[in-house]
Amino acid sequence: MIQAGIIGGAGYTAGELIRILMRHPEVKLDFIYSTSQAGKPVSSIHQDLLGETELTFSGEINPEADVVFLCLGHGNSMKFLQENQFSDHTKIVDLSTDFRMAAEDHSFIYGLPELNKEEIKKANLIANPGCFATAITLAILPLAKNGLLKEDVHINAVTGATGAGTSLSESTHFTWRDNNFSAYKAFEHQHLAEIGQSLKSFQPNFSSELNFIPNRGNFSRGIHCTAYTRFDGSLEEAMKIYQEFYGDAAFTFVVEEELHLKQVVNTNKCLLRLQKFGNKLLITSVLDNLLKGASGQAVQNMNLIFGFLETQGLQLKATYF
Repeated sequence: MIQAGIIGGAGYTAGELIRILMRHPEVKLDFIYSTSQAGKPVSSIHQDLLGETELTFSGEINPEADVVFLCLGHGNSMKFLQENQFSDHTKIVDLSTDFRMAAEDHSFIYGLPELNKEEIKKANLIANPGCFATAITLAILPLAKNGLLKEDVHINAVTGATGAGTSLSESTHFTWRDNNFSAYKAFEHQHLAEIGQSLKSFQPNFSSELNFIPNRGNFSRGIHCTAYTRFDGSLEEAMKIYQEFYGDAAFTFVVEEELHLKQVVNTNKCLLRLQKFGNKLLITSVLDNLLKGASGQAVQNMNLIFGFLETQGLQLKATYF
């Protein structure tokens, strides 16, 4: 068994990682580091784990851990790694934005398995993708692989309240969020850069716009995304492209029926549906922002790095009822 540690253990993504790793047959959860909660029982914060674990939050790290997950706020992972050293054999999976963009000053591999599976298997450092970025990239990546992104892509997606993290703000309070709906960061969302980077890895000449309108929904978790762009082929041709691209994907599936969030919440799946309207191809994608959009994908990356079955520990049933 490998020893795993979590840095920043009090948030939503850490809570989901703890839940998954506790039941992973190849992993021992060694420490859960939190400066704000050190010494407290993990179940005092993650109350869904009451009776499941006797672990307490630690104020110290184990630099010899086999894998460490960074669940820190954006901008804090880079600082943490500058101030704390891990062994040469320790694998790092960062769930923040800090290392997602390719750069000369770091060697993190972008951890979207459907894009970089072979690179992930050999990696020591993984930059886990963002939740919107995962849903949107998986929706249009097969088109880029075939050089078929010729015009602008129009995207509308809505995420649940957990996408904003545990820190309270005006737009996360229950009285504001309940029975409410709003758009934010139109055309300027921070995930656009990593989406563009992924598309250009297949279609370097892609220069059209990604017109993305993100929305806040009045539900807890999940992302529902619709994207459309010009596609001159038939629906059957589009289906063949997508089915071939995701033919060996462990968690991404192309389906024919109408999609909704209850199919994916509490799972590591991304489901895609294609529809053709005139010369437009409409792609719908749904996933759980905390699992395939964060912690589940992080464990999927860990499985690939250590040579475990890719689905190990992630055979989760959707909360359908």
